[in-house]
Amino acid sequence: MQKLRILLLGAALTAASTSVLADQIIHYKLDPWHTQVRFTWAHVGFSTPGADFTDVTGTIEGNQDHPELSKVSVVIPVKSLDTFVPALNEHLVDSGDFFKTKQYPDITFTSTGMTHIDKEARTFDLNGTLTVNGISKDVVLHGHANKVGAHPFYNNAPAAGFDASTTLKRSDFGMSAYVPMVSDELKVDITVEAIEASAYDKKMAEMAKKK
Repeated sequence: MQKLRILLLGAALTAASTSVLADQIIHYKLDPWHTQVRFTWAHVGFSTPGADFTDVTGTIEGNQDHPELSKVSVVIPVKSLDTFVPALNEHLVDSGDFFKTKQYPDITFTSTGMTHIDKEARTFDLNGTLTVNGISKDVVLHGHANKVGAHPFYNNAPAAGFDASTTLKRSDFGMSAYVPMVSDELKVDITVEAIEASAYDKKMAEMAKKK
């Protein structure tokens, strides 16, 4: 009986260990130099201007074997918006016609789940809550995993890279000025490079020492 108990305990511990390993999540931080959020809109039918957010920070809890366990959290300061036209930057950020920057200085995205995962095609839908101007809406990002593996510039630390896209209505977030002459729809394109958190922190500390 004692041997049977030992065998059962050993089997239970092995199963638990295997489960933990299978569900191990890697904590990443976004690399701000290689993470970009861009959006474009139609302007009176004549042109398709665009803008970038130049300061994007966030974290990913990623699981390559079980991507449905992954979580994403992103913060974007509105003031980091850049249309490459200073006067337009000022209008979008400071006029109050679009972003209510003083009251709501940050845009945030928090994932709520991942669906339509196709491991062979490396595609997925990332569902989440986007908050702009203090207004939160459910959005879906259509993503593609570019690469998951060792990063040569971070001493071969674990890294992950993704592209994603979606279409938003700016009026949903309290920005309906000039619709429909200036399109309500915004096409959003995102590229992300994420580094295992401790390796990223180590690299940042090394760079800070060199300044």
